[in-house]
Amino acid sequence: MLTLCAASPWIAEQITRFPLLLDELLNEGRLFKPPLAPELAAELRERLTRIPEDDLEQQMEALRHFKLAHRLRVAASEIAGSLPLMKVSDYLTWLAEAILEQVLALAWRQTVAKYGTPLRTDGSLCDPGFIIVGYGKVGGLELGHGSDLDLVFIHDGDPQAETDGPKPIDGAQFFTRLGQRIIHLLTAQTNSGQLYEVDMRLRPSGASGLLVSSLGAFARYQENEAWTWEHQALVRARVLVGSEDVGRAFEQVRAAILGKQRDLPTLRQEVSEMRAKMRDNLGSKSTAAGTGANAFEATAPFDLKQDAGGIVDIEFMVQYAALAWSETHPPLLRWTDNIRILEELEHEGLMPAEDAGLLREAYKAYRSAAHRQALQKDAGVIPGDQFADERRQVMRIWRELGL
Repeated sequence: MLTLCAASPWIAEQITRFPLLLDELLNEGRLFKPPLAPELAAELRERLTRIPEDDLEQQMEALRHFKLAHRLRVAASEIAGSLPLMKVSDYLTWLAEAILEQVLALAWRQTVAKYGTPLRTDGSLCDPGFIIVGYGKVGGLELGHGSDLDLVFIHDGDPQAETDGPKPIDGAQFFTRLGQRIIHLLTAQTNSGQLYEVDMRLRPSGASGLLVSSLGAFARYQENEAWTWEHQALVRARVLVGSEDVGRAFEQVRAAILGKQRDLPTLRQEVSEMRAKMRDNLGSKSTAAGTGANAFEATAPFDLKQDAGGIVDIEFMVQYAALAWSETHPPLLRWTDNIRILEELEHEGLMPAEDAGLLREAYKAYRSAAHRQALQKDAGVIPGDQFADERRQVMRIWRELGL
């Protein structure tokens, strides 16, 4: 405990807030060996089967304690050096997926018990005919220790058909209430805190749009109304849990939208303008669009994520490349994480091997630094003389792409 708390104020805070975590320190072998994805999911399922189905409070506490315990194990392994950065993100992502699988099952049971089962357009019962899509860090397998979840809910039920229960409601209402229930289970504060902060702003029409979209409405929105930055976000979109058939249909929609032919000068302009806006609003003063596009002050602090030459610049380059070239190079659509898309860009001959390697290494180095900052409970801002060479190379490649 002394070793871990000395290494990370974040761990010290977690143990102070949730003393039950002390139990995790009793078995050192277990503490420094987090389980793989299938074991994680099986362990959580088994834990929840021991709790009566109608005891919602105990189920919510069990989910939260499971998350706290496994997150501590991942952080301890990271500090001990037994888990490299990419594996840390994998484990944190698997943990979120295992929890979402159970939260969806729980919310589905409760909503069906109240209203009955919704129907598909062919009259068959939904089972559940619903998916949770992850965007951002969870979609790109890049979760950090305090990351929230960017989620979109999609169903393929009949919005007009009524459920078959004692209090029937139409399909659209049913899936909205299912979505509300999922958000409540994830965000409600209990003695063990909340499971995750949830951000739903990437759904069609953003905060003003419906909480849950039908697959058809989602496809029409992406085809006819979505902005370029929404298609950029779709590069990192991935089905996390839910019906396999709806998941496959979503993948087809994603591939069709990302693989569209685009006018490259227009795409470059729109991606560049969005990035300049973000730098102006979120970056530090030294990297505002005027000075940061081509230069930076080595004496000024460096915001790892938002400043010129940082994490978001690399993400935007990867997203630009996926939108620009997926039509003729479909392998770019295979992955949602930046590292593997960069590998595909190299394999497809779309980016020099040296540049793709540089971007991969810089991205991993930045994210490792951001993880260390999070474990120290510090913001993701470091002295400007760190990573100066990496930043210059990232900005050079940005310019060479025409951005």
